[in-house]
Amino acid sequence: MTHGRGNAFGPDAGTGITPQDAQLIRACLESAPNAWDEFVDRFAGLFAYAVDRTSAQRQMPLSSVDRDDVIAEILVAILKNDAAVLRAFAGRSSLPTYLTVIARRVAVKAMDRTLQPALERRPLSDTEHPGRRDPQRDLIDREEIEVLLGRLDEPDARLVRLHHLEERSYGEISRLTGLPLGSIGPALSKAREKMRGQP
Repeated sequence: MTHGRGNAFGPDAGTGITPQDAQLIRACLESAPNAWDEFVDRFAGLFAYAVDRTSAQRQMPLSSVDRDDVIAEILVAILKNDAAVLRAFAGRSSLPTYLTVIARRVAVKAMDRTLQPALERRPLSDTEHPGRRDPQRDLIDREEIEVLLGRLDEPDARLVRLHHLEERSYGEISRLTGLPLGSIGPALSKAREKMRGQP
């Protein structure tokens, strides 16, 4: 018999949780091999949908890179404080519904920020606004980012270059670096915090 938080997985759990959900959450909390990657694979589409919906509702179009960044922030929020978000899930709703609420909350905060570092002020790509690139502005932004990259160790700096300067997808970065797909977003988020001068 379980007690306290553990009863989310016991006989007293709410009807919203399925055995598959319970097993996946437990595996993530116990840091079981491949559990986090499975979690990301299963819910990445849901997080992307939540970000797209929030973006449309707030009339704030996002580039593909910015969209990936918000999804990464959602993953970081879930992992924060020893995965407190997962530990708090009580099964009163389905896991996808619960995670959608969390995802939208994080997305709203991300889109409400008014102060953005040079990294997030980068110009749109040619495919997003053809013919509207300013080469001089591009150079200035790249130089600012390169200065900020000096705060990072080489593995983190490489991640930022690949994603923000070369605009590579998480899948490409995974292939190039050998990092698990689910670890790239959190690693990028931590790297950006270092670039902002946060511990």
